[in-house]
Amino acid sequence: MATTWIKSLHVKKNTSKISVVAAIIDYVENPGKTDGGRLITSYQCEARVADHQFILSKREYEHITGRSQGSHDVLAYHIRQSFKPGEVSPEEANEIGRQLVLSFTKGKHAFVVATHIDRAHIHNHIIFNSTTLDCTHKFNDFKRSDRAIRRISDLLCAEHGLSVIENPAPSKGSYGDWLGDNKKPTQKDDLRKLIDEVAPVSATFDDFLTKLRERGCIVNTKRKQPSLIAPGWKKPFRLDTLGEDYTEAAIRARLGKVKIITSGGDSGTRSAPNLLIDIQAKIREGKGAGYEQWAKIFNLKQAARTLIFLQEQGIDSYEDLKRKTAAASNEFDALSDKIKSADKKLKEIAELQKQIGTYGKTRAVFDAYKRSGHDRAFYDANAADIILHRAAKKFFDAQGFKGKLPSINSLKQEYATTLAEKKKLYGDYHKLRDSSKELAVAKANADRLLGVTENAQNRDTQQTAQRRETHEL
Repeated sequence: MATTWIKSLHVKKNTSKISVVAAIIDYVENPGKTDGGRLITSYQCEARVADHQFILSKREYEHITGRSQGSHDVLAYHIRQSFKPGEVSPEEANEIGRQLVLSFTKGKHAFVVATHIDRAHIHNHIIFNSTTLDCTHKFNDFKRSDRAIRRISDLLCAEHGLSVIENPAPSKGSYGDWLGDNKKPTQKDDLRKLIDEVAPVSATFDDFLTKLRERGCIVNTKRKQPSLIAPGWKKPFRLDTLGEDYTEAAIRARLGKVKIITSGGDSGTRSAPNLLIDIQAKIREGKGAGYEQWAKIFNLKQAARTLIFLQEQGIDSYEDLKRKTAAASNEFDALSDKIKSADKKLKEIAELQKQIGTYGKTRAVFDAYKRSGHDRAFYDANAADIILHRAAKKFFDAQGFKGKLPSINSLKQEYATTLAEKKKLYGDYHKLRDSSKELAVAKANADRLLGVTENAQNRDTQQTAQRRETHEL
């Protein structure tokens, strides 16, 4: 059972960068708290001189990039992770802390993990460098980063057989400077969120850019990397400045695709939800002891994820899980149908506007053609306009229009109203899609854990997968 928080370290008044980092490093590496230094682990740095290495990397960063943030520079981040008394050994706590920061920083930042045993509860102090190992980027803190850390920590604790706090509360005092809950999203956060919403429902990159424009973004594609200006903002950002998952290449790779982890551990597209592995069945197929060990670890991780997810959702019975899974799936399907309907209506309005415009522009020529008695020479000289006029008239007949056509202004108003309705629907799309998918995965795993009959499990899984296939293609 671990509680966590994260705190950024800045230059303080009348202090230097090295003194700030050295002070926190000296505190966390205190031999009296870490069993003489035995419970200290470092990654891509030497624990004894980590403060100097951190500062040296920042000088290298300024030299490479030419950027300097002065007094606003974040020097490092401090994560604290506390465990329930008597439940974990110091060595295991240190290892959990190492796995936590590796996962959170994706192995791109040097860090020190110090496990303190001077209190009744064992706790970790983790200091990681804000500058990446290659000294070309800084850690991109994000909204509610504390929750991301807490979730990773909870998963690790569950995998290690430790209890998990269901509703942790922030600590007080100097350790109560939580990041995330009170932090306003940055312009880049807004753009990342928008991209995450639009990419899965875009068939091509051009379609993706069109949908961004519909959502109010200003898009510039004249340079090597497209740049975006979020709705309401003035400053443009290139896609490659939003992170490695938001470059043009990365976005193209995930257009129209929903990545779901398969039971083999590889990422797939539009595959079935993540199921626990039937180890005995795999062994009968000829899998060896090495596979059996891997599968046991995989199943433990999946069971831990399911446990954490159910606790977060307040689900305490299988019937409740079934009901919420079905409800979320139905709600997402209904929302997807509404968005598709809005898309269809927008296309119809746009096509009607186009045909009315064409009809109006070519009407004078066509009327003259009729007055000429359908003169061949007149036709040859004005064939393009005559053909377009006839095509527009044929379109109106096929649509059942009789008498006066709608005005362009009324169609523009109808288009704007429909587009506004579609944007409102998109506000819930991303959340409902993820919620429905996570519930489907949790139910599939719960079916295996609880021994639900295979026929019923396969039927539910296939129905859910088919619905996802239909609405995400």
